Amino acid sequence: MTTDPSFSIPRRPRRRFPHGSGVEYEGGTEFELRPDADLSTSDLAGVVADILADGPYRYGDFHDLPMPLWLVRDEGTADVFRVAVRDGTVRLHVLPTTEPPGLRRFYERLCARDSDRSWRVERFVDEG
Repeated sequence: MTTDPSFSIPRRPRRRFPHGSGVEYEGGTEFELRPDADLSTSDLAGVVADILADGPYRYGDFHDLPMPLWLVRDEGTADVFRVAVRDGTVRLHVLPTTEPPGLRRFYERLCARDSDRSWRVERFVDEG
C-alpha cells in the first residue's frame, strides 16, 4: 500500500438545473484509484460491488450506462459520492456535500479487500 492520500477536496461541483434537462454539475474533484496490475472492468466492478454489499453503505446503481456506476452513501460518515469503474480504474466523484472521510474509508476498504495489490491515487480538479 502506498502512503495514505489526503483526499482533500479543493473544488466542489456546483449543481445547475437547466430547464427541462435534469441536473448538471460544473467543476469538481475526482479521485482515480488505479491498481498496480491490470484488472478487467468486470473484476474491478465485482470488487466494488463486494465492498458496497459489506457496508456500511446504502447505494444504487445505474443500469443503462456503458460503465458500472453507483451512487453511494457511507452510513458511518454520511458522505455521498459516485463510484465509477472505467479504463482499469475505480473513480470516486465528489458531490457538493462530500467530505474526505467517506472517500478515505472507501479507499481503505478497497486496500483491505485486495491486500495483495497496491493502489495509486490521483486527484483531478476541474475548475469548471
